[in-house]
Amino acid sequence: MPSALIPTNLSDGFKPKRRHAQLSSMAASLQMATEILPAEDGEAEGCVQCQLGSKLVLFVTGKCHWGCDYCPLSDNRRESPDMFANERRCSTWEEVIEEGHAMRATGTGITGGDPMLDMERSLEAVKQLKAAFGKEHHIHLYTSIPFNPSKAAAFGSAGLDEIRFHLLDGTVTKYLPVMQACADSGIKVGVELPCEPDKEEQLFALLDQLESSPASFLNLNELEITVGNQENMDVRGFNLSGGITAAAEGSADLALRLKEAAQPMNFHLKFCSARFKDAGQLRARFRRRGQATLRPYEVLSEDDTILFGAIPTSLADAPDDVAELKHELGVAEGWIRYDAQFERIELPLSLAEELSDSLEVPVFLVEVHPTHDRLEVGLVHLNEHR
Repeated sequence: MPSALIPTNLSDGFKPKRRHAQLSSMAASLQMATEILPAEDGEAEGCVQCQLGSKLVLFVTGKCHWGCDYCPLSDNRRESPDMFANERRCSTWEEVIEEGHAMRATGTGITGGDPMLDMERSLEAVKQLKAAFGKEHHIHLYTSIPFNPSKAAAFGSAGLDEIRFHLLDGTVTKYLPVMQACADSGIKVGVELPCEPDKEEQLFALLDQLESSPASFLNLNELEITVGNQENMDVRGFNLSGGITAAAEGSADLALRLKEAAQPMNFHLKFCSARFKDAGQLRARFRRRGQATLRPYEVLSEDDTILFGAIPTSLADAPDDVAELKHELGVAEGWIRYDAQFERIELPLSLAEELSDSLEVPVFLVEVHPTHDRLEVGLVHLNEHR
């Protein structure tokens, strides 16, 4: 990069303008196409907060004995002993809490694997989260294990708000003692299952069982065909439903018929579609974290990614180049930053667009996910220099 980064004719009376209308439109914070529908009456609080994107997703362990053929868990997490807070690998509770603050979390969903295969860590997670965020921080936990009912009191005392049982055999029989113990300990009890199209008879029978159980809700998730379970789903004869989702054909239809049948019953049945989990919950969480962690020079795109401009420069030249940009363009502290990892100056996209026509070096639009590792998902050249 030349020592005189800003051309004289540009620095005199410089006024930022948007010359690249198409690129600039990407930076507008528009409402996403798939709106989040309002919560239904009787819906579990954990679901309400997930819809808002305000739930931290705490993966406490990848350990799981059950080998469910529909499990969508990726290979890098399956049987892993590591913790992940959202997309961030964590080795300490301080890192988990930091990620919670980074997204202004109002609650946490504890998941796995099966969290109850590391019961001590899961219990400690509840204690740590309540201590850091307060008793109003809503925590729900998933498990497939009909664990010893005597353990429920410890989780209730720690502040676990909600537990969701995944019924391995599709019936509540062997789960009733621990479900009742959880309810007696002040924990709201529910059931959450994938809606498998070939389990229609079993799922309709489950509705009657739940009416006489401590469960106050049943969540049915649209069955998804993923890289992790595609071979097993092929064996069972499931096909994709079409469109842009990973949903299995017939799952949504069955779930909606079950929801209709459960209307007069004493528990709430929620159907969560594959598209909603992706375009609703995940996008809402990304948007929330992005809004909380945006640097002054960054903007959120309509896809809930982060956009900014960038100019590559070496570590040796960076101090002089950054100082020159700040001085010549009259930009305040914090609006231009040097990223040593990528060896680039980061700045507002509007400035990058304006400078791109005058600089003799590459100028980029950079797009990253609003996650802890800020995964780069797009790089657009704003001029002809490479």
